[in-house]
Amino acid sequence: MFEISVIMDFSAAHNLRDYKGKCENLHGHNWQVEAVFSAEQLGQSDMVMDFTLAKKILKQQLHYFDHGYINQTEYFKKYNPTSENIAKFIYQNLVKKVKKYKCQVKQVSVWESLRSKATYSE
Repeated sequence: MFEISVIMDFSAAHNLRDYKGKCENLHGHNWQVEAVFSAEQLGQSDMVMDFTLAKKILKQQLHYFDHGYINQTEYFKKYNPTSENIAKFIYQNLVKKVKKYKCQVKQVSVWESLRSKATYSE
């Protein structure tokens, strides 16, 4: 099994619903996102996926959030904007984008701070 990963970031605000504590108030983070792609066999040019393409695909997903209020996005009007749900949302959208390549999305990790990370995989 081969793996590559790319890490990018975005800045956005959110507040948690059904939560008692300071995170129920509007606040922001400089989020960091790592996407891990894997393949049993190397594809074109002996790569899982070109890093440039992996970054481009991830950046498209992060643009959805960047410098916005996550709670106001369509998906997060329904789901609580926790790091766990953000990781799941990005993962599911990446899966749709990489279908035409010979690799899979293994996992997505989202950091809301240097010491707090959530990871989603299937």
